[in-house]
Amino acid sequence: MSTEKDYLLRGLLRAYYWYDESLQNHFFSCGIPTVPRSESMIMLNVANGVTRPAHLARNLGISRQAIQQTLRSMEGEGLITLVADPSDGRSKVVRFSDEGKRRGIEAMRGMRRIDRELEKRLGKTAFNTLKRSLTEVDWGPVVQPSPRVDKASGASRAKRSSSSTRQRPVNQRRRSR
Repeated sequence: MSTEKDYLLRGLLRAYYWYDESLQNHFFSCGIPTVPRSESMIMLNVANGVTRPAHLARNLGISRQAIQQTLRSMEGEGLITLVADPSDGRSKVVRFSDEGKRRGIEAMRGMRRIDRELEKRLGKTAFNTLKRSLTEVDWGPVVQPSPRVDKASGASRAKRSSSSTRQRPVNQRRRSR
């Protein structure tokens, strides 16, 4: 039976939760209202240059309707603004409001503090190796699905599914920013 230690993804998810909760604690200690994790993810994506609502929805794995609802809420909280896309006037893009920018600056301050604490806990070498592995090392292209192998014959065969339910692998879906 597999354990949590067998899969990197479980550890990455646990680390993400730990980091996000630490950042929320930093905001709370500064008197800044905390935000739901979905809003944290949107703000992180926008900071990374993903500004179209459809692309945010895809990255977060939620519907366009759900992202629109969350963006309206964030706009009401004064964290973001939705403005006309300069490259396509029919679309909107997300921009940080002045308050969103202020929180971003405070988030960077909090992340430096969290990183220092994590470095103390892991040790300098382990921390630097982790940071390099996650931020500097090119992991290469996304792993593609492999054909299923018939256990009896050893022959490779494609998994059958109806075309209406089949999805293209993530890196083959249409991308644009």
